[in-house]
Amino acid sequence: MRTALTDLLGCRHPIVQTGMGYVAGARLVSAVSGAGGFGIVASATMSLGELRDTIHRIRERTDAPFGVNLRADAPDARERIDLLIREKVRLASFALAPDRELIRRCADGGLLTMPSVGARRHAEKVAGWGVDAVLVQGGEGGGHTGPVPTTLLLPQVVDAVDIPVVAAGGFFDGRGLVAALAYGAAGIAMGTRFLLTADSPVAGEVKQLYLDAPVTGTVVTTRVDGVPHRVLRTPYIDGLERSGRVSALVRSARHAVAFRRLAGLSWPQLLRAGRAARHGRELTWAQTLMAAGTPVLLRTAMVEGRPEYGVMSAGQVAGVIDDLPSCAELIDRIMKDAHAILDRLNSVR
Repeated sequence: MRTALTDLLGCRHPIVQTGMGYVAGARLVSAVSGAGGFGIVASATMSLGELRDTIHRIRERTDAPFGVNLRADAPDARERIDLLIREKVRLASFALAPDRELIRRCADGGLLTMPSVGARRHAEKVAGWGVDAVLVQGGEGGGHTGPVPTTLLLPQVVDAVDIPVVAAGGFFDGRGLVAALAYGAAGIAMGTRFLLTADSPVAGEVKQLYLDAPVTGTVVTTRVDGVPHRVLRTPYIDGLERSGRVSALVRSARHAVAFRRLAGLSWPQLLRAGRAARHGRELTWAQTLMAAGTPVLLRTAMVEGRPEYGVMSAGQVAGVIDDLPSCAELIDRIMKDAHAILDRLNSVR
């Protein structure tokens, strides 16, 4: 299936796997890209050296193109971009919009850029700065999300920009792909659906929690890192929602210290990251520290397999997923269903 997205990224199918901390590493990304989709490494939870090693491991497994998700406010964002350029990675994606200088640095090095946006005005701004594509995530999506559903946000953005638009939030099958194309998107992006595959490194007991979740089993909370974050509802999350200011500050400080050690950051680097996180947002210092320590909460659940002490980002689609196919099986199924639906629609026409 050829779209503006497949032409841009060099993949066979217009299906993108989003960067998920401690989930989207070499194993998952190489499986997605090798199956014809476009995998994206989640580098925010990696050191610069770990990112370099991950890129090399992916290249050992597949020669298909892939991307890397970066934090625009990371202290070493420029060094990471330079690494991607040297390694000839196809795309840099950003959860927070990069500034003009970062976009220009990528463009000068031949690195494509695709920030995630949650509002039409954000898409218009970054398109004006010269990004190559935008990923539009509606409120159904997991992780950081906004209040507008995909079905309303997507057509607004498609009408506002003239670059490829990737639709995210609520997609898991061929019907969704065809619907996104009908709205004018050039492809879809999925996180939770790829997390729930045989190629995902997440522990089996954690995957089972996702499979067991009802459609109403997620919640959007600001108590994780100060901004709206859709996660699986667990006793730990309920406890965060009920916690007072003092206990929240103590907990967030503990997580921030743990993240500093995990990421190898100095105290000045951690404080600079905290100031960057607060920029433009009315966060308390408890929320700022919590934001800095969020990767530790993700690691606790996703890597250590202790969901009772961690956070599990999840889209609402978790409530309609009931199997764990390989990435190749999943992508093949989505494409077969999409082509069958397009054939049926053509006959109706």
